[in-house]
Amino acid sequence: MRRAAAVALAAALLIPLTACANDAATSHTGAAPAGTAVDGPKVKIMVGGLDKVIYLPAMLTQRLGYFAEAGVNVELMSEPAGVNATTALLAGDVQGAVGFYDHTIDLQAKGKIVESVVQFSQAPGEVEVVSTQQADAIRSGTDFKGRKLGVTSLGSSTDFLTKYLAVKNGVAVSEFSPIAVGAGQTFIAALQQGSIDGGMTTDPTVANILDKGLGKVLYDMRTPEGSKAALGGLYPSSSLYMNTDWVEKNKGTTQKLADAFVKTLKWMSTHTPEEIAAKMPADYGQGGAEQYAAAIRATLPMFTTDGVMPAEGPKTVLAVLAAFHPDVKGKESTIDLAKTYTTEFVSRTAAG
Repeated sequence: MRRAAAVALAAALLIPLTACANDAATSHTGAAPAGTAVDGPKVKIMVGGLDKVIYLPAMLTQRLGYFAEAGVNVELMSEPAGVNATTALLAGDVQGAVGFYDHTIDLQAKGKIVESVVQFSQAPGEVEVVSTQQADAIRSGTDFKGRKLGVTSLGSSTDFLTKYLAVKNGVAVSEFSPIAVGAGQTFIAALQQGSIDGGMTTDPTVANILDKGLGKVLYDMRTPEGSKAALGGLYPSSSLYMNTDWVEKNKGTTQKLADAFVKTLKWMSTHTPEEIAAKMPADYGQGGAEQYAAAIRATLPMFTTDGVMPAEGPKTVLAVLAAFHPDVKGKESTIDLAKTYTTEFVSRTAAG
């Protein structure tokens, strides 16, 4: 009964939660094949879509053997819905989650203390695309009024970032229709059939859309420059976040995870997109090896090289959420951003 109650509470907390960007194809769910077993602690990590390029460091770390090298046994699990990944973390089913940093801010507003331990990115990695047929009519967020805009799910980061872009450009959230269309092939089908006029997604879906000539880029937030232009600053997104209480009680294990992930981020910064793609499971490239490498190339600028939180990033995320999010708006002064992330472990990795 306690277990059921924990799951129910976690789900209730997450109904309006800023979710991870749910942009994976829905095929990669469940657990990934285990890495090399070592004599060390065991950790389960839920990823909000293992095949999303924005979360690439999770699987890549396992494929490079860095978890085993750090002395930790990691079981990677996948949930295309990022909300479910965070639900699993709050319920105690997993010890860590790979998803958007904005969870930590929203959860603190609800009395839950969760922190980013390794910050993978400094930009959202998201792209707002418009259908080729609507490209002349939708030129900015001011043209969102009256439109049907695809998001992966209501309450997801794609949903909230779309709402921010609308509000920023003078369009109320009630003046357009966010449509939950999932991601991957379901997103593409909705765009192709005219069920949506545009929408927000990530690679490899973006690369697939552009390759098929189905849409054009309106806002590109895969780079620091794109993040600043659209959101007013760097917007840290994908990260390894964990319950702060668990981190405090398991500092040795947390350090091993940080060591492994930071080594991967450094490896990514010194290898080509083709070399990175070659390390990943073959079926992660929806449109073939060449297109997958191109998707990685377009998204690489979002990643940090050291796992450190960008200095002004948390303030940008808070400002974006406070612009419209009912659980955050008006509560900005009560949010302690210092409790939403830690650099203790990645700093120790760099020093070591």
